[in-house]
Amino acid sequence: MDRRNFLKVIGGATIVAINPSLICGNLYAADGQLYTAYEKAQIVDESGKPIKASSLEKEVTYVFNYPYASTPCMLIDLPEPTNQDVKLKSEMGEEYVWKSGVGKDRTIVAYSAICAHQLTHPTRNDSFIQYVPKTKPTMAYSSSGVVVCSSHLSAYDAKAGAKVLAGPASQPLASMVLEHASDDTLWVVGVLGSDKFQDYFKAFKPEFKQFYNGTAEAKKLVSISAKTVKLTQYSKELVQY
Repeated sequence: MDRRNFLKVIGGATIVAINPSLICGNLYAADGQLYTAYEKAQIVDESGKPIKASSLEKEVTYVFNYPYASTPCMLIDLPEPTNQDVKLKSEMGEEYVWKSGVGKDRTIVAYSAICAHQLTHPTRNDSFIQYVPKTKPTMAYSSSGVVVCSSHLSAYDAKAGAKVLAGPASQPLASMVLEHASDDTLWVVGVLGSDKFQDYFKAFKPEFKQFYNGTAEAKKLVSISAKTVKLTQYSKELVQY
């Protein structure tokens, strides 16, 4: 079943298509997909101008916050098309299917920037997690072109739904579900896979006070747009091994 074409029977007779970006809650599809819908938000730059997919720099890590004001995500335009229909499994054994990247050549992906191991994530001060371009070495894996958390050297496959390639992480990074519009703009509509948001909220209350004026603000849901900047702008210091 395609996640974009859920059907609902109304009054026992009428069947209408339901856009998943309008649905809230966990959706377990017949083919094993795990999907959580949130409000649809447009990917925009610092000034609020929509970012065109074709304007993204290849192999550069961009950061936006979604679905909450404090939960960082990575946006990456990979150098080659992603894999398709990748079967993945959460640490609890839930199976789901990551369809592919988006864009003209299926090269654009977005993942939670909260490491599935011990919640390492970008802050305004520093970042130990990022995508490592194919031309740069990493101690975490035998080849580059992967997402690496340098805290404990977990490596995730950027072209295959962020499945774990190496290190102590027990599940893939959660995927941000993107839509590529006909005018070349990008939108984020939900989260696929098992996220670490609630563990994150419990663990970093002092950080939320410092950067978001408290937990309540940090847990506000993103709506309308998601401001997106390069990781080099988001964090003062990048650490990569």
